[in-house]
Amino acid sequence: MPDRRSTHASPAAASPRATAQVFADPRSLALLERIQLVAPSDANVLIVGETGTGKELVARHVHHLSHRRDAPFIAVNCGALSESLVESELFGHEKGAFTGALSAKPGWFEAAQGGTLFLDEIGDLPLPMQVKLLRVLQEREVVRLGARRSIPVDVRVVAATNVHLRDAVVAGRFREDLYYRLNVVQLAVPALRERPGDILPLAHHFMRTYRERIGHGARDLDEAAQRKLSAYSWPGNIRELENVVHHALLVCPRDRLGEADLPLSSLDVQRVRCIAPEREPERAANTERVLEAALRVLLEEGHDGLFERIENMVMRVAFDYCHRNQVQAARLLGISRNVLRARLIRAREIDALK
Repeated sequence: MPDRRSTHASPAAASPRATAQVFADPRSLALLERIQLVAPSDANVLIVGETGTGKELVARHVHHLSHRRDAPFIAVNCGALSESLVESELFGHEKGAFTGALSAKPGWFEAAQGGTLFLDEIGDLPLPMQVKLLRVLQEREVVRLGARRSIPVDVRVVAATNVHLRDAVVAGRFREDLYYRLNVVQLAVPALRERPGDILPLAHHFMRTYRERIGHGARDLDEAAQRKLSAYSWPGNIRELENVVHHALLVCPRDRLGEADLPLSSLDVQRVRCIAPEREPERAANTERVLEAALRVLLEEGHDGLFERIENMVMRVAFDYCHRNQVQAARLLGISRNVLRARLIRAREIDALK
């Protein structure tokens, strides 16, 4: 049986972004102060912020500053778990619990015993699993799939989301009681464009990290490159900055990166942030009436799979409107990138392998 702790808790396995602990901007320093206040407790924490802002980094920092620092830190992406496997992955299963269960296997809660379990994209967790997660948080015990006895667990749960869970509660996609159980303490991670003082320190961090990995590369940024990085609004946040620096180091033959070496998007995201412009109330009402009339026509025509067709259309239009940027389209629709990606693959808008 593989050791889940070694593959998910080892610092050596951490990505450059997961080790980018930079708190230079005043807004980041305020976040750090709040982390230091809540970390020593065992309270559940909900981390909110856009995709790529470093929510896992914040979760790791909470763990590092807690009394659980010497126990495992396990990170699980709820959006990456299929509905058929999510219960087994989180809570474990016994031998013979389902076809292919050739031996008993502990879940992530047991793997994180004594430590911290980071549940990323918590908003993507199916409703039936939300009920079971709520019970685990209340009772501090898990029941493996196919078992009849419970197993006590001592785990601190830190969850993260890039969608508004309150809106998901109102829409019936997320349980209100689970929301309050997770949201004992909330940590809001600002977007990178909202903490410009972190941009250059993060860029230098990624330069050092990737220079060590590839064995060569520039050691500094010239003034024009620094101005360009600082002026850009980073729709992809830290993840985009990491990719930009990595690419620049691979293609730049000089010892200093220049403005031309930075492959930034042509979109000025300060101007285009993929948030629909405010409209006059009358115009918005007219638009909704036109849409409602079109839907009535489709309903009268009786098309097969109409709901799926409409849903796919909404995803495609948002994807195109955001210049095929998945992060921005998901933000515009108020859903996670994983949900959007799954719908786009189903609609054959993108390749599943990309």
